[in-house]
Amino acid sequence: MKEKLSIVKIGGNIIEDDASLSAFLKLFANLKGKKILVHGGGKRATAIASKLGIKSNMIEGRRITDAETLEVITMVYGGLVNKNIVAQLQALRIDAIGLTGADINSISSEKRPVKEVDFGFVGDVKKVAHNAIDKLIKADFTPVFCAITHDGNGQLLNTNADTITSQLAVGMSNLYETSIYYCFELDGVLKDINDKNSVIKHIDSNLYKELLAQGIIADGMLPKLENCFDALTNGVNTINMGNTNMLTQENDNFTRITL
Repeated sequence: MKEKLSIVKIGGNIIEDDASLSAFLKLFANLKGKKILVHGGGKRATAIASKLGIKSNMIEGRRITDAETLEVITMVYGGLVNKNIVAQLQALRIDAIGLTGADINSISSEKRPVKEVDFGFVGDVKKVAHNAIDKLIKADFTPVFCAITHDGNGQLLNTNADTITSQLAVGMSNLYETSIYYCFELDGVLKDINDKNSVIKHIDSNLYKELLAQGIIADGMLPKLENCFDALTNGVNTINMGNTNMLTQENDNFTRITL
């Protein structure tokens, strides 16, 4: 029987608000068992780029990462945000270690090929070094990954944090029973986008097809759910989506996704 490993992803809105981040990190610290944290930081990067006079270009919610933008992202994700999270976790007696994908060659990517859009220095995950990451976990460190990977030839790459989370879970499923927690503002996947109480508590592959046909899963939720089912078919045990309270044992108002 494999040991359990929880991989938790937090987004920009939690990172931006000091009180929300502090409350989340307390919940994360209390989460039982082995765990990994993944974070973005796009809103903070956009704000700091603006202060430096660097314009942020987005296409369909995805950041165009030129050389100048990559410098800002590296400073913000890998430095400011990551080390702030690590320091707060240390205060909560969690022995955290902040990482990019370049550290211990943990996550390697390839630069996204140019098709209709040139995204610049953006990476698509190629390989997760699960044995290297496991050395940290076995030494009782809690890895905290930012949304940066590398190509193995000295080039850092901006990489989607949701994708890093799912690929980490797939890679680590060679060694652990992995579960993903995607933390965001809503309580889960909603049946009615205008009704925040209409959380769908369990989605399996059959219900997923029905929700797609009905147009209930659409827009930004579509790639998230596609990612989820890809991860589930590649060894991940369960995926949970909802607000940070789903990390507590008492709360069951979130969406659990299984095959």
